[in-house]
Amino acid sequence: MFKEADLIQISALQHYSYCPRQCALIHQEQEFAENVYTLRGDAVHERVDDPKLSYLAVGKRVEFALPLYSFQYGLAGKADVIEFFTDGAPYPVEYKHGSKREKLHDDIQVAAQALCLEEMLAVSVLKGSVYYASSKKRREVLINENLRAVTQDVIQAVHNLLSSDRMPAAVNDRRCLNCSLHDICKPEILSATSELNQLYTELFSLNPDEET
Repeated sequence: MFKEADLIQISALQHYSYCPRQCALIHQEQEFAENVYTLRGDAVHERVDDPKLSYLAVGKRVEFALPLYSFQYGLAGKADVIEFFTDGAPYPVEYKHGSKREKLHDDIQVAAQALCLEEMLAVSVLKGSVYYASSKKRREVLINENLRAVTQDVIQAVHNLLSSDRMPAAVNDRRCLNCSLHDICKPEILSATSELNQLYTELFSLNPDEET
């Protein structure tokens, strides 16, 4: 069981599954920058970031901005939307900008919310959804054993990363193009290891003719 001081943000799991270096920069170095994609995401989440929006609908109660935690897995965060059906079963709904698509890091975020709800409410959570604001469509996520195992592995990896003070290496691939931390990370420079090694050698190698 984790202590409150050791809880990590659920959002860190999505950041890690997308790019471990991004996760470390945000959650370890406290670095962040905005771009058009993060601003779109912020706009979507503004719609659901008010707990006073909770309401009753046919066959369910809809709660917004519900705080979540798990001391078993060391998680804390806030759900965008949780729908509670008449049998009491909770159904997490994660909001994203853009159109309907399948992305594992979105599924991991939904699964982590399910793990928290199971601990908090002592119930089983077998499915949830990702809602895509641009297409106004949901994609259901089955919280099966495979996704649970992947999510638990990512949770452990994030705990290990944030407790190690280790910065993952820059990779400079297609993920970097739309990353808001691109200018902070500098992947083109830091991933060019052969060039950096050559510069290091030239800088710190002493010419014998220059010895005194």
